Amino acid sequence: MIETTKSALPDIVEGFPNICGSEDRIAEAMARRGPYYVPESGVDFSRVRSAFSIALHMHQPLIPAGGSDLHTAAIVSNLKYMMDNPQIGDNHNASVFHWCYKRMGEFIPQLVEEGKKPRVMLDYSGCLLYGLRAMGLNDVFDNLKRVTLDPAYRRSVEWLGTAWGHAVAPSTPVQDFRLHVNAWQHYFAAIFGLDALSRVRGFSPPEMALPNHPEVCYEFVRTLKDSGYRWILVQEHTVERVDDGAGIRHPHLPHRLVARNARGDTVNITAIIKTQGSDTKLVGQMQPYYEAKGLSRVEWAGRSIPLLVTQISDGENGGVMMNEFPPKYLSVMREASDSDTVPASVTEYLEYLDSIGIKEEDLPAVQPILQKRIWDRLGPRSSAEKLENVLEQLRKEDHRFHVEGGSWTNNISWVRGYGDVLGPIEQTSARFAEKTAGVPTSEHRYRNALFHLLTTQTSCYRYWGAGIWTDYAREVCRRLTEFKKRTKIRAPFVILHCALCGSYAVFCFYASFYAKRILLLAEEGKRPWIAGESLWPVVPAFPPASVFLLLVDRNVP
Repeated sequence: MIETTKSALPDIVEGFPNICGSEDRIAEAMARRGPYYVPESGVDFSRVRSAFSIALHMHQPLIPAGGSDLHTAAIVSNLKYMMDNPQIGDNHNASVFHWCYKRMGEFIPQLVEEGKKPRVMLDYSGCLLYGLRAMGLNDVFDNLKRVTLDPAYRRSVEWLGTAWGHAVAPSTPVQDFRLHVNAWQHYFAAIFGLDALSRVRGFSPPEMALPNHPEVCYEFVRTLKDSGYRWILVQEHTVERVDDGAGIRHPHLPHRLVARNARGDTVNITAIIKTQGSDTKLVGQMQPYYEAKGLSRVEWAGRSIPLLVTQISDGENGGVMMNEFPPKYLSVMREASDSDTVPASVTEYLEYLDSIGIKEEDLPAVQPILQKRIWDRLGPRSSAEKLENVLEQLRKEDHRFHVEGGSWTNNISWVRGYGDVLGPIEQTSARFAEKTAGVPTSEHRYRNALFHLLTTQTSCYRYWGAGIWTDYAREVCRRLTEFKKRTKIRAPFVILHCALCGSYAVFCFYASFYAKRILLLAEEGKRPWIAGESLWPVVPAFPPASVFLLLVDRNVP
């Protein structure tokens, strides 16, 4: 087990990554209040002209490729498959990828020891972190933990939360995407500690995919807010202004993403705009720095503030990132430190805005693309059924209209053309929800099923279209289905006895009444009981009964 700092969470539990079971501790960590970065920043934002921020996205999927037979092969990291098969395609790059995953843990200390103020944001998928752990590549974690935990370096590194299995939000069942978000927080805390997790306030959606279906987007943003995130990174062309549906005017200002459902419920989150496309040259050649150098302070909400240029790209893919990025990053950080165009992390920048009185409601409001057309037809308060009717009308009127979301690969739909994958994934998701209802998330069998569910939903199984990648997806779905068929999932069974006469439910009217009432509430998805405590508030017309919860093995239909 990788040693953790300030964390009692193990990273591996009974052979599986620690991706569930400590929800209360995760919530407690994310409920801690900042500021987290400004107190030790060392940057005087009141004196700088502009700022820039870069994020490095890292991901390798988990695939059933640890053997020659697809149906029995172990689930391993794609990086391991590359290392074991260097003669295939670009697999010879595996050793360079390995270095890419740990090299910021070399660059940051080097620059800090030179007296510089480097910054970088890191976005590692959960399945990449687990794959590296399973491969025994502890040198990666030694480097990353050093710059994440050491007070001398941690101000230079901001981690971004993401989905554990690199699932794209527009086409992942909303209840499952929440599981991905929570699983990533669990695993990050198990590796780096709860204190480190409490500093993770930004979210990087896989493939920069933002749902534009109103119901899906609302649940997506609500998940992020419920999970303690403050801001999200969004692609410039995936959002529009709320007032007129046009493109954004101030891409280097933070925005307020407004997510609204058909009933009129709204939830907001700060949005940081990533400009232009996904070309790794933008980050590999440190373009955000040079763009920021051409900007000056602006007046906003009665305050003078520097603008922030933000970019993200893959941190390991392509010759530019593998070879050109390291010397360019070092050169720019040396030049920009203590200049009037400074490197910054996003949360650090937002905390500066907090300190001068700029609030989220002061930020320009945006919403996902094409929603203006929806709200013009639907009105402020309606229903999900009427929403679907409006969507169908808009599709008939304009073949370009869609609610499949937007991403940095807008030429690729994450929904259309993936029936071979989405069908099994949706069926598997439904079966998972059915089989695990009411089961404690700390159960080994729950964690096993969750691991396989999240693994099926990686974007790689869709991005590469038909072929071996869709075969991988169907195989993992098959394993999860077979696992559920042959496994008894532990579920709660309620036994009551009357607090007055001491008889059990089969002998006592009162206890029998409570048993029926509780089971009825359970069928509705409610959990009103607490072991050993009175249920008087639930049914006040009858005497109180004591409740005892026993866990018994039984098949869940």
